[in-house]
Amino acid sequence: MPLLMFFIDGFGIGTADQEFNPFLTAKMDFFDELLKGEKLAETTNFAAYCTENRLIVPLDATLNVVGLPQSATGQTTLLTGINASRHCGRHIHGFPTIKLKALLQEHSIFKILRQNNLSATFANTFTAEYFSQPKPRYSATTLAAMAGDCRLRMVADLVNGEAVYQDITNEILKEKGYAVSVISPEEAALNLVKIAAQNDFTLFEYFQTDRCGHKQDRELALLLLNRLDRFIGTISSELDQYQLDLIITSDHGNIENLAVKTHTYNPVPLIALGNNISCFDKARSIEDIYSCIIDYFNLKLME
Repeated sequence: MPLLMFFIDGFGIGTADQEFNPFLTAKMDFFDELLKGEKLAETTNFAAYCTENRLIVPLDATLNVVGLPQSATGQTTLLTGINASRHCGRHIHGFPTIKLKALLQEHSIFKILRQNNLSATFANTFTAEYFSQPKPRYSATTLAAMAGDCRLRMVADLVNGEAVYQDITNEILKEKGYAVSVISPEEAALNLVKIAAQNDFTLFEYFQTDRCGHKQDRELALLLLNRLDRFIGTISSELDQYQLDLIITSDHGNIENLAVKTHTYNPVPLIALGNNISCFDKARSIEDIYSCIIDYFNLKLME
């Protein structure tokens, strides 16, 4: 079955403190149903909600390296299966360094899948301006997709329902002057599942959660979490129809603790939904996601 990976930047499991953790007060009907009324927090009894077609487990994001987890190394780890923080001797924020770029070029999950005659795609929308910068800074996700020779989707694809913008609803893109329609999270979700159904592996990245956490903006956090809940809930409702499996995870925590502007040491969730997700039950760290994906497709990596 095709696998859809939804990567949410800065999406951790925080304390059960309503003052600082917006997960406890945000309107999240799908998550309430998923957790049978519990809220996503460190007090959640995750084992109680794991079934044959639903897996919810906390993953370590520190990679056993001193310091706050960061995006460049966390994302590289997710997409290569190599502990990038240990490889570099530290956590690296923002965009990949030369050393991280080399890891992504050699071990990208997109590249490995394509070498095994499986289709892999990055569902996010790119703009021409992104590539026309004098010194463009490519994210780990973009570099991973490029290493697998993926065609990057542009605004024209979005207009045709064949891409999803990073904010889900297109509001930011429209504010930039693009002639696109603002859409609901539900409509964006349907576009994404249709893309995923046409490929063996699909990645979609969302990073407004991380930006919001850095701003410590509670009102925005509540809005974004509701938007994510509606988006994920719609994807979940379509999994059987499109014969998809879904995994959701992150690179580090942030939005779950608005008391600080920085990332957190908190674990991040792995949420796996579908009929073929048993291979993900061994994951305990973000480092394990890559090997679980390899197992999902029954591949053998060269030593």
